[in-house]
Amino acid sequence: MFQESESEMNIISPYQGLPERSYWRSGVSRQSPDTVSDLYIKKFSLNPRDKIITAGSCFAQHISRQLRKRGCGIVDAEPAPPGLLEDQGHKYGYHLYSARYGNIYTVRQLLQLVREARGKFKPAEWIWEKDGRFFDALRPSVEPEGLRSAEEVVAHREIHLGRVRGMFARADVFIFTMGLTEAWQHRSSGTVFPTAPGTIAGQYDPVEYEFINFDYSDIYSDFIRVRRILKARRPDMRFLLTVSPVPLTATASGDHVLAATLYSKSVLRAVAGRLAQQFDDIDYFPSYDLIASHFSKAAFYEGNLRSVTSAGVEAAMRVFFAQHDMGAEPALRSTDAIAAVPEMDPANSLADVAVDDADDLVCEDALLEAFGR
Repeated sequence: MFQESESEMNIISPYQGLPERSYWRSGVSRQSPDTVSDLYIKKFSLNPRDKIITAGSCFAQHISRQLRKRGCGIVDAEPAPPGLLEDQGHKYGYHLYSARYGNIYTVRQLLQLVREARGKFKPAEWIWEKDGRFFDALRPSVEPEGLRSAEEVVAHREIHLGRVRGMFARADVFIFTMGLTEAWQHRSSGTVFPTAPGTIAGQYDPVEYEFINFDYSDIYSDFIRVRRILKARRPDMRFLLTVSPVPLTATASGDHVLAATLYSKSVLRAVAGRLAQQFDDIDYFPSYDLIASHFSKAAFYEGNLRSVTSAGVEAAMRVFFAQHDMGAEPALRSTDAIAAVPEMDPANSLADVAVDDADDLVCEDALLEAFGR
């Protein structure tokens, strides 16, 4: 006859004896979002030798910047032309991520880029025009004034895709921030854009373009494809996912923008969590959970309840670096530029711009505020 041990007889519930982080009272209500230390436990280690690439929505710029300051090996596959000031370069997509692709808000947009860089995808209707200037609609913010001709846009994109191929070919860790479920796509081809036509350039034609709101299965399957493609070349590549805590500026879903935001972030959080549960090479970092949940009582948002404060970024990165101790001394280490940028005349493509605070983010979706009443 089976005999229970004394220790087993003393256990009255499977919730008995769990660590303090497992209970709401000790893990949340008695903690402060400024000092909580065990919200995140890393799945794998990062080290200064890792070649790290970053991409995602505009909140990912915070993560990339903080990693650079800590001396992490952030790949810069598309460095700025000589003589371009860093703060000016930010306006043209330099030093924001590991290549000059601008904000990648949706996983479908990421999948397109990965496939296009490998020659497996050709976008449609991707050159937009405004006031006689031409824009790459797949990264419209990287040339705020546009270029002189469609041919110049094509040439710039070919160079860009070459840099992206090199970036993926040598990456050890890919940090990707999921931002949105909502997007606009070309109806007949399915090409997805980071902004709606007419926001920065181009014209909105409902016959040509349509709104799409990706669901769980869309996003999950898209990331599975991204992972499979990248690991075919880099079998040891690891992924670290985050979800942007920045709410939607506007929604075309028909729902209230608050409900649309909660839907979008909930779906993204669910996908990221499932991927991290399923694969040993995918980790999830809960910056969204810390900043956006009621644990923080909106203290990490500016007065508009949308922009994340510097204190919020610092709190999230403190949790991150408590697990990934990659050197206590902040340093700007060489960022492993893959190749020099071909000579280009900045006067041909870079207009005079005002110098902004280096901490400002470049977010195309913020432009939608101008369409509100």
